[in-house]
Amino acid sequence: MKIYTQRLEKSDLSTEQQTTIEQQKQAKNYLCLDFDTRQRSRFKAKTENDETIGVDLPRTATLKSGCVLENNQGELIQIMAAKQTLVEVTADNGFDLMKGAYHLGNRHVPLMITPSALYFEPDHVLEAMLSQLGLQTQAVQAPFEPETGAYKGSEGGHAHSHHHASGHSHSHSNSHSHDSSYASHSHSHSHSSSSHD
Repeated sequence: MKIYTQRLEKSDLSTEQQTTIEQQKQAKNYLCLDFDTRQRSRFKAKTENDETIGVDLPRTATLKSGCVLENNQGELIQIMAAKQTLVEVTADNGFDLMKGAYHLGNRHVPLMITPSALYFEPDHVLEAMLSQLGLQTQAVQAPFEPETGAYKGSEGGHAHSHHHASGHSHSHSNSHSHDSSYASHSHSHSHSSSSHD
């Protein structure tokens, strides 16, 4: 069984490597993986042409659709996001959709955001909450590529890194309000002058 141990950035691939990836795509020699599997650094999987391979990466960020892995022999395999069951959230207007994103964000739910809809993995409690807010939900089949950030957890010392859109400084005392979407929950970290450079 081939074991792939290195992650390559697609932008770093040579012309020859890009050609190889395209040829493999035609031959269905790639991996189609759901979001849960793409978060792991070690797993076995079958390619679309039914070859079993292993992946053993250093601890890494979620594998995005289109990323490429390499084994010790220089062979490549591309990862694609598989379609999976998701909840699609729509609204009558952009403001209501933004409210839905705010409430889901407060719960640190992996969330895929598009201009017209939000998507998350099935959760009946969240669906009920969104219905109470007047949003529409339905089950769909789609690749899941959530925003990176709040749920990455182990990739940094800070449990949920965030950026403040308002651009205010942190020289004021620790009791302050934000005008960003994180306003309604408190943070246990201190805002020293060097904490968000």
